[in-house]
Amino acid sequence: MHKLVAAVLSVAALGAASTTQAANISLSVGQTGDSAQTYRLGMQFDFNKRWLESDVGHLGGYWDAAYTYWDADDTSGNNSISLAPVLVYEFNGDTIRPYAEAGIGGAFFSQTEIDDSAMSTSFQFESHIGAGIRFSGQEIGVRAYHYSNASIKQPNDGVENYALHYRLSF
Repeated sequence: MHKLVAAVLSVAALGAASTTQAANISLSVGQTGDSAQTYRLGMQFDFNKRWLESDVGHLGGYWDAAYTYWDADDTSGNNSISLAPVLVYEFNGDTIRPYAEAGIGGAFFSQTEIDDSAMSTSFQFESHIGAGIRFSGQEIGVRAYHYSNASIKQPNDGVENYALHYRLSF
């Protein structure tokens, strides 16, 4: 099962990289509900598509590939890699453009416990919602992540992570 999921995520990542042009780097720092610290380094590849354009804004999106280090009292040194498509509604603006986003994808963890949360499988679904502002090729925002294996195997405690992030476009 793990090999199949890894293969699907790899193909999706290769497809995303070949069909997109703009790349971005993001850094974020967060904390779980159980007080573990998280440090995330990500790379985003814009869809370069706009839908539902209006005087208010437009819908777009990107692929988000990331590495996260989880620093918890009992399980320090947990690592995860993730890949998710993210939809973004960006409001129009001359210099500052607010946005809201949501995404769901997959993540692989090196350990199946974070603090007191037992996840039972290395594979977890990663869903998130976020909001922030974009300006001068940069972005600052907040995100709430949820990791769960969708009851593929028990226990399925799940983990929430709340993060501040910074993104730089090039």
